[in-house]
Amino acid sequence: MKIPAPRGPVSAALFDRLTAPAGPSTDALTALAETVRRACADTADILRDEDLQLTLFCLYELHYSGLDSVPDALEWHPGLVGLRLQLEEPFEAALRRAVSVPELPEPTSEAVAAELFRMAADDDGPSVSRYVASKATREQLQEFLILRSIYQLKEADPHSWAIPRLPVGRAKAALIEIQADEYGGGRPERMHSHLFAVTMKGLGLETEYGWYLDAVPALTLASSNAMSLFGLNRRLRGAISGHLAAFEMTSSIPNSFYARGFRRLGFDDTVTYYFDEHVEADAVHEQIAARDLAGGLVEAEPDLLADVMFGAATVLTLDALMGEDQLEAWQQDRSALRGQAPAGAAAAALDGLALAAGVTP
Repeated sequence: MKIPAPRGPVSAALFDRLTAPAGPSTDALTALAETVRRACADTADILRDEDLQLTLFCLYELHYSGLDSVPDALEWHPGLVGLRLQLEEPFEAALRRAVSVPELPEPTSEAVAAELFRMAADDDGPSVSRYVASKATREQLQEFLILRSIYQLKEADPHSWAIPRLPVGRAKAALIEIQADEYGGGRPERMHSHLFAVTMKGLGLETEYGWYLDAVPALTLASSNAMSLFGLNRRLRGAISGHLAAFEMTSSIPNSFYARGFRRLGFDDTVTYYFDEHVEADAVHEQIAARDLAGGLVEAEPDLLADVMFGAATVLTLDALMGEDQLEAWQQDRSALRGQAPAGAAAAALDGLALAAGVTP
């Protein structure tokens, strides 16, 4: 992935350190750590802080496909890992303040599943899916795909960090069953990330991972960062399991609305296949995720119950916050992308150019 444009002093300093010819020096990283400390102390809301969320996203990216011109050896550089941990602490604290966790159920598979299904059914967050189904314009569909591309083009990867972190047994087997489907059952053309790229291509969008990173707001990055936070920290294996369970349980019905919205504007089955596939697959996955993954993990490790429910509630909370911002922009005839105030700006920037190049940091 290309290194994006910085969004403030922290991300600018990080990118300078990552691309230094001799690598990041101890003194440079010490200075950056102090910059991070001050920024974390001064931010009004780390979940919406463009500079800090981009910095954390790029530090996490070192553990995924990496950043162009950044040596692979820096993935586990102690100074960079230290910066990641320095950002993770206030980020996790902010999530725990923002996310409302319901009263904990009994630590049994059926009780956990019942509570997860209740949470999903009671979710009254803003419905982007219904807006897409009935009102969204072509330009808004493009924006919708751009916002989702930050995760969907690497779909399943953050949750896969949990595989070696779960104990051998019911929960691990359930996770692998779900992930095998996400990765196409061994068929590259069936991988969900590939299917999403096909949908993007059908709307004239670029499909390279991270192409539109400069265009997405902090909350979108925070949603991706929450998955990486949960997945990369073994102590949060309950949270990543609950996150995936809620992710699957809140997917099937919205995807049916997304498919309807794309067909309403004349797109064919090739474009809607990604959504159609999720309607069917996630209806099955939700049962496995609720009972066998989340419920099975709690039965094996009852002490993880609170984090399982926290991870699930995080999905609902962040989706609601992102949905509110997205719908408010569209209903006011504004773009939901960064730096694109006029409606339809996405379409103008997509005329043979990278959309990101037209975004003001």
